[in-house]
Amino acid sequence: MQESTTKIRIKTYYELTKPKIWYLLVFTAFGAAITASNVYNVEISIGTWILMIAGVAAGSAAANTLTNYHDRDIDAIMDRTKERPIPSQRIFPAEKARDFGLVLAGISIACSFGIMYTTGFWNGIWCGIFMVFGLADNILIYSHMLKRKSQLNIILGGFSGGAPAMIGFAAVTLTGLWDFGLIIGGLVFIWIPMHIWALTLHFRDDYRKVDVPMLTAVLSEKTSARVIAGTTLMMVLFSVVPFFLVIPETGEPVMGEVYLYTAIASGALMVILSAWVVSKPTEKSSWVLFKFSSPYLAVLFIALMVDSAL
Repeated sequence: MQESTTKIRIKTYYELTKPKIWYLLVFTAFGAAITASNVYNVEISIGTWILMIAGVAAGSAAANTLTNYHDRDIDAIMDRTKERPIPSQRIFPAEKARDFGLVLAGISIACSFGIMYTTGFWNGIWCGIFMVFGLADNILIYSHMLKRKSQLNIILGGFSGGAPAMIGFAAVTLTGLWDFGLIIGGLVFIWIPMHIWALTLHFRDDYRKVDVPMLTAVLSEKTSARVIAGTTLMMVLFSVVPFFLVIPETGEPVMGEVYLYTAIASGALMVILSAWVVSKPTEKSSWVLFKFSSPYLAVLFIALMVDSAL
């Protein structure tokens, strides 16, 4: 029995939002909120949960949708992306996708600022600011201004990746936002270059075909592998920083040994995989590193939640 036209349309627009990406970003917001709640002993209301999760989901989906709309010309050429909803014309005209993305962006901003009514005025203000910043950085800075012009596009465009975690933290409390909260957001920001560069090394011919200067697509394979290994090591070293952070009022460490050992063990695996990429800078090795990178970030956030609850 054929699927109904409405069901097919819903599935197509859902695919447009790149759900695997926003699932992970929502999880970072969720993890940051749980961690902040446990560390600073703040209860999270149902209203805050709804607005925070809905806002981050809508915002991440909006960014993915609007960048897909902007990149529709090169997506139609690249083998990896030519079957996406817009280039395959499953969504036509393309302006329908743009309008859908703008609606999602509006919902995300409204939800984020709405947190001022469930937690506190300044909590909502900062959540809204982080959301607007994240959307602007991803859509305008990364996609429109840098992606097709600069080899360092993903670095300046990667700040948006830390926004969901900052929103999750700020939705709960502003205490510790500019040290512990910033570090949690930093975990995502520092993770992004390695994650994206491993992907672009695997699909480097696709990026060269459309003249998009992603760093690992324009450098040699050996140099690219060293860059990936260097960013991986930097990410792993940064991941242990929460263990050395203390709560000023009590002098107690924010994180304990559960988080530390998890960060070390998972980080060791990532370093080993990046070393493999250096020794054999092939599409297979870079693809394996890419596939392990998302679970690695999820494991760090699980460790934050578990350790803070103990």
